[in-house]
Amino acid sequence: MSESKQPSVLFVCVHNAGRSQMAAAFLTHLSEGRVKVRSAGSAPADAVNPAAVQAMAEAGIDLSAETPKVLTVEAVRASDVVITMGCGDTCPVLPGKRYLDWKLDDPAGQGVEAVRPIRDQIEGRVRGLLAELGIEVA
Repeated sequence: MSESKQPSVLFVCVHNAGRSQMAAAFLTHLSEGRVKVRSAGSAPADAVNPAAVQAMAEAGIDLSAETPKVLTVEAVRASDVVITMGCGDTCPVLPGKRYLDWKLDDPAGQGVEAVRPIRDQIEGRVRGLLAELGIEVA
């Protein structure tokens, strides 16, 4: 990625209702618009996990208006980095893309107490990703 090009990151999980939504929200918040952020799911849920919404609200980030989105080849093609979170073989792999797989517990069906540590792990990984991309955060 050149200095002049805004990096783009796609977060993918099965339902796009928990992990990928939290990761996208953290990256959007922490990068302050310096990264193009997308998230999607291979089998999107009807709504974002309420426990994820609550856990993110506790961190000062509002996910209440977000909706799960379907994963498309176009979204992968438009992204520099594709980060999977348990979507398995359903994630399209295209040449020239950087792929990372973040192994994280699935917050589906969990209460907010179980989601908080997942949220905190995601925030740490997003901060690490920003450092790798050369983007400083406060």
